[in-house]
Order: sequence, then structure tokens, then C-alpha cells
Amino acid sequence: MSLDERLARAAFRPVFWVIFVSVIFALPIVRSVRARLPPTLPVLGTIGDFVLANQRGEPFGSAELRGKVWVADFIFTRCPTECPLLTERMGKVQHRARNLGSAFELVSFSVDPEWDTPARLDAYARAHRASPRMWAFLTGPYDVIRKTVVEGMKIGIGRGASAADLGSIFHDSHVVLVDPAMRIRGYYDVSNDDGIDTLMRDIGMIIARGG
Repeated sequence: MSLDERLARAAFRPVFWVIFVSVIFALPIVRSVRARLPPTLPVLGTIGDFVLANQRGEPFGSAELRGKVWVADFIFTRCPTECPLLTERMGKVQHRARNLGSAFELVSFSVDPEWDTPARLDAYARAHRASPRMWAFLTGPYDVIRKTVVEGMKIGIGRGASAADLGSIFHDSHVVLVDPAMRIRGYYDVSNDDGIDTLMRDIGMIIARGG
């Protein structure tokens, strides 16, 4: 009996179809199990409690951020060069994360808080079309900002003795990804689209995995 004849006879047996259907349904499961999931993001530090003021003059800090995935950057409104560009890149993140709702927040820390009052931050936020629903601009005592940014996030900031010396104000241009437990999960250069793509992938991974 040829192979074709044996297959034809087997096709009339119920056990043949049971095995056939089982194999068909098992293939996607096997492929799914064998697919390599992206590795869990490392924990790079933990941010302690803090309270500052947002662009509306309301208290805003760790209590409002705990339980959310959030991205921080560091700017000052008198900055004539790098800060507007960084804020524009954060705006791209805002647009791409617009459907995440209350699970996500953008946070911009002023490194020039004596000048950057809530009113000035509000004008800056409006000029850059920042959504008040998902983007907070924070100011407050410099020692609180320094402790949160330098000690908590391990981001360098500084200023000279004179507030009029804009050239002495400096900050890192990386953004920081923080999970709902206030743990740092990554630092990103978002000056190009590849950096934003990587950041968005990691935001989605944390939200999907719950941390």
C-alpha cells in the first residue's frame, strides 16, 4: 500500500482528526512559550519622599506620583538653548503616551527655582502645549530639589553664586524613568527618535508587567 493510500485511509479515522487538530492548536502555544520576552529592567535606585509645588501652585510630589509610571526631566525657563529642545522632546513623549491616562505622568523639575515661580512655569508649560492633566512642572526650595534630583535620581545639577549668571546653571539632559514604587528603571537620551522609541517601549513594559 502506498503512502498516499495509507494517508487517505487514516483520514477516515476519528483519531487522525483528534491528533491533527491538537497539533494545529498546539503550534501557536509552543511558539509563544519559546518566544523570548524582553528582560526585566534593572532597578537603579529609589527616590525618597518629597513635596514641591506644581505650575498651579499646588503641593505636588511623591504622594501624587506613587502608583504611576513617570518620566522626569530637568529644565529652567530662562534657558535659551537646551531646555526648549528638551521640552519639545518631552512633548513628543506626551503625545505618544496620551492614551495611558492616569497610569502615567511627565514631571519637569526646575533647577532655577528662585526664578521659576509657579506662574512662570505655568506660562512656560502653556507655551509648550503641556497637558496639565499629565505633565507637572515643579519648583520649590532648592535644597529639596537638589536632594530629590542629585541624591535621589543621581542627576547632576548646579548653579553659581549669582542668580544672574545663567551660564553657571547646569543640569543633565537625560530623562529618568521611574516605576510606581518610586524606583529608577532607566536613563534615556531623547535627543533623537531612537531614544524616545526605547523610552516608550520601556514605559509600556513596566505598565504591562505591573512594575
